[in-house]
Amino acid sequence: MLLRAIERGPIEPGGATPALAMTHGLFGRATNLATVQKRLAERRRVLALDLRNHGGSPHAPGMTYPEMAADVVETLASLGAAPCDLLGHSMGGKVAMTVALRHPGTVRRLFVADIAPVRYRSEFNAYIAAMRGMRLFPGMTRADADAALAPAAPDPSVRGFLAQNLMTGREPRWTVGLEEIAAGLYDILDWPIAEGHFEGPVLFLTGGRSRYVREEHHEAIRALFPAVRFAVLPAAGHWLHADDPEGFVRAVEEFISQP
Repeated sequence: MLLRAIERGPIEPGGATPALAMTHGLFGRATNLATVQKRLAERRRVLALDLRNHGGSPHAPGMTYPEMAADVVETLASLGAAPCDLLGHSMGGKVAMTVALRHPGTVRRLFVADIAPVRYRSEFNAYIAAMRGMRLFPGMTRADADAALAPAAPDPSVRGFLAQNLMTGREPRWTVGLEEIAAGLYDILDWPIAEGHFEGPVLFLTGGRSRYVREEHHEAIRALFPAVRFAVLPAAGHWLHADDPEGFVRAVEEFISQP
């Protein structure tokens, strides 16, 4: 599957500087990474991808990491952007890890933002149930959606994040593949790869206020990525690129500029 890609930055003849590709988290989209993409694109080609069933990319059954990784590989090849430096946040971080492990020729350096190669429990079941159960009506506004999501998502920032996927107006609709995501949630929370390894440079960047990557996860990370390094943005939570964009950009630039 070819994914929608938002491109910024110069394309150098012969690809002297590898492109940087970025993948977002569950219920996110490429535009969520726009602030850091603009900054990082000042000196290199940067592509932000909408994963399947998200943003402007096609909807299709199947949300396994091998399927989503294959989409990324096919898209990067079609754009002449491989091998590249690959950055993924949350679900997109698991996609990026899968690309590196299953398609190592596609990845030069791997940057994983606040996710580990483990199975997670999640509140997304409640979010999805609220989204699927929401009555959509002509003239519906974001305020209406916010009120409908409030019982399942008390945090206003979470409600806003989910509601970005609702197209309001005369014929409101979800722009995400909500049914496909609901059917694939077990696979999204899971981690299917227990063997193999990626030899290239890897950086795991985590938020100091997040609990997604814990000390007990480091052994599993090192088993798959022996050249890994770890870094923390102390003031950031799970959405570290939004909580501390300056620190996030600085960490990415330092990592991908190393020889």
